[in-house]
Amino acid sequence: MDADNVIDCKGLSCPMPVIKTKKALNEMEPGQILKVEATDKGALNDMPAFANRTGNEIVESSEENGVFIFYLKKA
Repeated sequence: MDADNVIDCKGLSCPMPVIKTKKALNEMEPGQILKVEATDKGALNDMPAFANRTGNEIVESSEENGVFIFYLKKA
C-alpha cells in the first residue's frame, strides 16, 4: 500500500508511538495515508483504540519480523 507519510516508531515504548502518530496525522490532509512502524507490542491495542477515539481508520495492519505496521487513513 502506498503511504503519503511514514513514521518510524521502532524501539519506542507506549505512549510514544501514539503521540508520534497523532502529531504526524495533524500535519496531514484528510484522506491521506500514514504508515506507522512500531516494535512495542502495546501498539497492537493502542493503535486501534487511538483510531477509534479520533475517527481515523486503520485500513491495513500487519507484522513483519517483529515490526508492527499500521496504515491509517486520516479522517
